[in-house]
Amino acid sequence: MKHKRHLAGMLIATALLTGCGTVVRSLPLPADAAQPDASGVRLYFGALAHPAVKTDFGQHAASARVKRAGAEQPTCDQALGDALGRLREYAKKRGANAVVNVNTRFHDNRSDSQTAYTCGVSPSAGAITVSGDVVLLDAQ
Repeated sequence: MKHKRHLAGMLIATALLTGCGTVVRSLPLPADAAQPDASGVRLYFGALAHPAVKTDFGQHAASARVKRAGAEQPTCDQALGDALGRLREYAKKRGANAVVNVNTRFHDNRSDSQTAYTCGVSPSAGAITVSGDVVLLDAQ
């Protein structure tokens, strides 16, 4: 009898934890993701063509994790926006006007796409890391 209760408890715990894991999604980039914002720092995703680099300040990565308040895509879009904002802020402080070769990742899942990004989403949150080369371009 004792073993049956123990087994029943394990089955209930397993059932409750099913679906609690994080899944990795590849989602389309929002139309405004690469558009200049108030910082004036432009983003070039993947191998997107850009003007010549005048000064290279090195690579930088920025992460964001946001509380999930509904569907997966809006949560991931918000995490992407927050991480891109941090990346732009870092670039602006260094005197850069662009970040090129921007890629997205969640743990070991990376995307160098010009049209999509990678995000990890769980029932409670969405998370992403964006990185790229912080540069000063000749002209924009």
